[in-house]
Amino acid sequence: MEDKNNFAHLDSRLEELEKRIYGERGGNNNKPVKCAESLTKISTALANTANKRERVKILHKKIEDLLKYLDPQFTDFIAVPDAMKLEFILAEEEFLRSQAALLEQVHNLQPLLDSNHIKAVPELTNKVQRLSQIHIQQQDQNGELSSEVKKLFEEYNKMMFLLSKQFAQWDESLRTLEGSKQGRQID
Repeated sequence: MEDKNNFAHLDSRLEELEKRIYGERGGNNNKPVKCAESLTKISTALANTANKRERVKILHKKIEDLLKYLDPQFTDFIAVPDAMKLEFILAEEEFLRSQAALLEQVHNLQPLLDSNHIKAVPELTNKVQRLSQIHIQQQDQNGELSSEVKKLFEEYNKMMFLLSKQFAQWDESLRTLEGSKQGRQID
Protein backbone atom coordinates (compact mmCIF):
# COMPACT_ATOMS: atom_id res chain seq x y z
CA MET A 1 0.00 0.00 0.00
CA GLU A 2 2.79 2.34 0.92
CA ASP A 3 4.61 1.54 -2.35
CA LYS A 4 1.50 2.59 -4.32
CA ASN A 5 1.38 5.92 -2.46
CA ASN A 6 5.07 6.50 -3.15
CA PHE A 7 4.58 5.62 -6.80
CA ALA A 8 1.58 7.95 -7.10
CA HIS A 9 3.51 10.75 -5.40
CA LEU A 10 6.47 10.19 -7.73
CA ASP A 11 4.17 10.16 -10.75
CA SER A 12 2.54 13.44 -9.72
CA ARG A 13 5.94 15.06 -9.20
CA LEU A 14 7.04 13.87 -12.65
CA GLU A 15 3.89 15.32 -14.26
CA GLU A 16 4.46 18.65 -12.50
CA LEU A 17 8.07 18.69 -13.74
CA GLU A 18 6.95 17.96 -17.32
CA LYS A 19 4.47 20.81 -17.15
CA ARG A 20 7.17 23.19 -16.02
CA ILE A 21 9.59 22.10 -18.72
CA TYR A 22 7.29 21.60 -21.72
CA GLY A 23 4.39 23.80 -20.73
CA GLU A 24 0.80 22.74 -21.18
CA ARG A 25 1.23 21.60 -24.81
CA GLY A 26 3.90 19.00 -23.95
CA GLY A 27 1.59 16.95 -21.78
CA ASN A 28 -1.61 17.22 -23.86
CA ASN A 29 -0.79 16.14 -27.40
CA ASN A 30 1.57 13.24 -26.48
CA LYS A 31 3.91 14.30 -29.25
CA PRO A 32 7.63 13.94 -28.35
CA VAL A 33 9.42 17.26 -28.07
CA LYS A 34 12.76 17.33 -29.86
CA CYS A 35 15.05 19.48 -27.76
CA ALA A 36 18.02 19.40 -30.14
CA GLU A 37 15.93 20.73 -33.01
CA SER A 38 14.44 23.44 -30.81
CA LEU A 39 17.86 24.53 -29.57
CA THR A 40 19.23 24.58 -33.12
CA LYS A 41 16.34 26.79 -34.26
CA ILE A 42 16.87 29.15 -31.33
CA SER A 43 20.63 29.30 -31.98
CA THR A 44 20.06 30.03 -35.67
CA ALA A 45 17.55 32.75 -34.83
CA LEU A 46 19.99 34.37 -32.38
CA ALA A 47 22.84 34.17 -34.91
CA ASN A 48 20.66 35.78 -37.61
CA THR A 49 19.64 38.52 -35.22
CA ALA A 50 23.25 39.09 -34.18
CA ASN A 51 24.46 39.20 -37.80
CA LYS A 52 21.91 41.87 -38.63
CA ARG A 53 23.20 44.21 -35.98
CA GLU A 54 26.58 45.78 -36.59
CA ARG A 55 27.39 46.35 -32.92
CA VAL A 56 26.94 42.64 -32.14
CA LYS A 57 29.23 41.69 -35.05
CA ILE A 58 31.97 43.94 -33.67
CA LEU A 59 31.45 42.47 -30.21
CA HIS A 60 31.89 38.91 -31.53
CA LYS A 61 35.15 39.94 -33.16
CA LYS A 62 36.39 41.46 -29.91
CA ILE A 63 35.55 38.51 -27.62
CA GLU A 64 39.10 37.15 -27.89
CA ASP A 65 40.48 40.51 -26.86
CA LEU A 66 38.04 40.68 -23.97
CA LEU A 67 39.09 37.25 -22.72
CA LYS A 68 42.74 38.32 -22.96
CA TYR A 69 42.05 41.48 -20.95
CA LEU A 70 40.12 39.55 -18.31
CA ASP A 71 43.05 37.20 -17.70
CA PRO A 72 44.76 38.13 -14.36
CA GLN A 73 48.21 37.61 -15.86
CA PHE A 74 47.53 40.26 -18.50
CA THR A 75 47.83 43.02 -15.89
CA ASP A 76 51.25 41.67 -14.92
CA PHE A 77 52.18 41.60 -18.61
CA ILE A 78 51.20 45.25 -19.04
CA ALA A 79 52.43 46.54 -15.66
CA VAL A 80 55.90 44.96 -15.69
CA PRO A 81 58.21 46.28 -18.41
CA ASP A 82 60.60 43.99 -20.25
CA ALA A 83 63.64 45.51 -18.52
CA MET A 84 62.14 44.62 -15.13
CA LYS A 85 61.43 41.07 -16.31
CA LEU A 86 65.06 40.81 -17.38
CA GLU A 87 66.15 41.98 -13.92
CA PHE A 88 63.96 39.30 -12.30
CA ILE A 89 65.59 36.64 -14.44
CA LEU A 90 69.11 37.92 -13.79
CA ALA A 91 68.44 38.06 -10.04
CA GLU A 92 67.47 34.39 -10.11
CA GLU A 93 70.32 33.41 -12.44
CA GLU A 94 72.32 31.47 -9.84
CA PHE A 95 69.25 29.58 -8.67
CA LEU A 96 68.26 28.79 -12.25
CA ARG A 97 71.76 27.54 -13.04
CA SER A 98 71.80 25.30 -9.96
CA GLN A 99 68.38 23.90 -10.90
CA ALA A 100 69.60 23.32 -14.45
CA ALA A 101 72.66 21.47 -13.11
CA LEU A 102 70.42 19.32 -10.91
CA LEU A 103 68.14 18.56 -13.83
CA GLU A 104 71.14 17.60 -15.95
CA GLN A 105 72.35 15.34 -13.14
CA VAL A 106 68.94 13.67 -12.94
CA HIS A 107 68.96 13.27 -16.72
CA ASN A 108 72.41 11.64 -16.56
CA LEU A 109 71.26 9.29 -13.79
CA GLN A 110 68.05 8.33 -15.59
CA PRO A 111 69.55 5.10 -17.03
CA LEU A 112 70.29 3.98 -13.48
CA LEU A 113 66.68 4.54 -12.48
CA ASP A 114 65.53 2.56 -15.50
CA SER A 115 67.89 -0.34 -14.77
CA ASN A 116 66.67 -3.86 -14.17
CA HIS A 117 67.94 -3.71 -10.60
CA ILE A 118 65.57 -0.87 -9.74
CA LYS A 119 62.71 -2.50 -11.63
CA ALA A 120 63.28 -5.73 -9.65
CA VAL A 121 62.84 -3.99 -6.30
CA PRO A 122 59.22 -5.10 -5.82
CA GLU A 123 60.27 -8.70 -6.36
CA LEU A 124 63.09 -8.39 -3.85
CA THR A 125 61.07 -6.82 -1.05
CA ASN A 126 60.06 -10.22 0.35
CA LYS A 127 63.71 -11.31 0.47
CA VAL A 128 64.75 -8.07 2.14
CA GLN A 129 61.93 -8.43 4.65
CA ARG A 130 63.06 -11.97 5.56
CA LEU A 131 66.66 -10.80 5.86
CA SER A 132 65.64 -7.91 8.10
CA GLN A 133 63.76 -10.34 10.37
CA ILE A 134 66.83 -12.57 10.55
CA HIS A 135 68.96 -9.51 11.30
CA ILE A 136 66.64 -8.51 14.15
CA GLN A 137 66.78 -12.03 15.58
CA GLN A 138 70.57 -12.02 15.38
CA GLN A 139 70.69 -8.64 17.12
CA ASP A 140 68.56 -10.05 19.94
CA GLN A 141 70.84 -13.09 20.21
CA ASN A 142 73.87 -10.81 20.16
CA GLY A 143 72.40 -8.81 23.05
CA GLU A 144 71.80 -11.99 25.05
CA LEU A 145 75.32 -13.25 24.36
CA SER A 146 76.81 -9.89 25.29
CA SER A 147 75.03 -9.91 28.64
CA GLU A 148 76.19 -13.52 29.29
CA VAL A 149 79.80 -12.60 28.41
CA LYS A 150 79.58 -9.59 30.71
CA LYS A 151 78.38 -11.81 33.57
CA LEU A 152 81.21 -14.26 32.88
CA PHE A 153 83.79 -11.45 32.94
CA GLU A 154 82.36 -10.19 36.23
CA GLU A 155 82.62 -13.71 37.70
CA TYR A 156 86.17 -14.05 36.35
CA ASN A 157 87.17 -10.70 37.85
CA LYS A 158 85.71 -11.70 41.23
CA MET A 159 87.54 -15.04 41.11
CA MET A 160 90.84 -13.36 40.20
CA PHE A 161 90.37 -10.81 42.99
CA LEU A 162 89.70 -13.56 45.53
CA LEU A 163 92.63 -15.66 44.28
CA SER A 164 95.04 -12.73 44.38
CA LYS A 165 93.82 -11.90 47.91
CA GLN A 166 94.36 -15.53 48.94
CA PHE A 167 97.84 -15.55 47.38
CA ALA A 168 98.64 -12.30 49.16
CA GLN A 169 97.61 -13.89 52.50
CA TRP A 170 99.67 -17.01 51.80
CA ASP A 171 102.61 -14.84 50.80
CA GLU A 172 102.26 -12.90 54.06
CA SER A 173 102.06 -16.15 56.04
CA LEU A 174 105.15 -17.53 54.30
CA ARG A 175 107.10 -14.34 55.00
CA THR A 176 106.24 -14.45 58.66
CA LEU A 177 107.23 -18.12 58.84
CA GLU A 178 110.47 -17.49 56.93
CA GLY A 179 111.17 -14.43 59.07
CA SER A 180 110.78 -16.43 62.26
CA LYS A 181 112.92 -19.24 60.82
CA GLN A 182 115.69 -16.81 59.84
CA GLY A 183 115.48 -15.26 63.27
CA ARG A 184 116.17 -18.67 64.86
CA GLN A 185 119.09 -19.39 62.57
CA ILE A 186 120.77 -16.13 63.44
CA ASP A 187 120.64 -16.94 67.15
